Amino acid sequence: MNSGAIFVTGTDTGVGKSVVSAALARLLHRRGVNVGVMKPVTSGCVERDGALVSEDAELLAWAAGVSLDDDCAPYRLRTPIAPSVAAAREGVKIDFSRIREACERLAQRHDFVIVEGAGGLMVPLTGGMLVADLVTALKLPLLVVARPNLGTINHTVLTCYTAKQLGIDVRGVIVNSYPDPPDMAEEYAPHLIDSLSGTPLLGVFPRLSEGTDREVVERLAVRLAGEPTTKILLREIGLEQP
Repeated sequence: MNSGAIFVTGTDTGVGKSVVSAALARLLHRRGVNVGVMKPVTSGCVERDGALVSEDAELLAWAAGVSLDDDCAPYRLRTPIAPSVAAAREGVKIDFSRIREACERLAQRHDFVIVEGAGGLMVPLTGGMLVADLVTALKLPLLVVARPNLGTINHTVLTCYTAKQLGIDVRGVIVNSYPDPPDMAEEYAPHLIDSLSGTPLLGVFPRLSEGTDREVVERLAVRLAGEPTTKILLREIGLEQP
């Protein structure tokens, strides 16, 4: 899969990858694009009716207007810790080939696929293999989601530099949950990320703290639909839109 898909990673845990990924999926769905979604590995899943459910994958599927099936969330782990440790504790062997096959099936059913990683690029998944190794195995370009506050410049530049050193095609950075008004560090972070990371800044998503995740995603999608820069964002991640 060299086109028609994007892998979304974060500079850290909790930067809002799921909300950003879902907002993009919702935007495309509202525009009539047949978009598929995937959360390859989720730790900290909830149990419903005797089955583990990835709430991240559930949000993505809702945003894309698709049914949540095993291809959307191949590995669902109960323990809310690093996936490799959770998998070992639960007797699960994470197999990249299984993830790749699921991703290929999604690509056959959809025109574009959004794949959301777990945490950042250096998060361990299995046997010394990291999220970065999964990106490489899937042969997907990368979109980096960053937080806006103090420390984000270091985290973002390191993430982009590492990805490029590993031969990953980094398409851009989105700064998520940007406050209004920003503090001094937040005010200059997007500009410095754009100038120092060697990767284009493709968006600054506002902090929308009120409402459920679905409500926040819907509001972000509506906002993106009205911004002229969204066309550039979609083009850079590999999806031309009129």
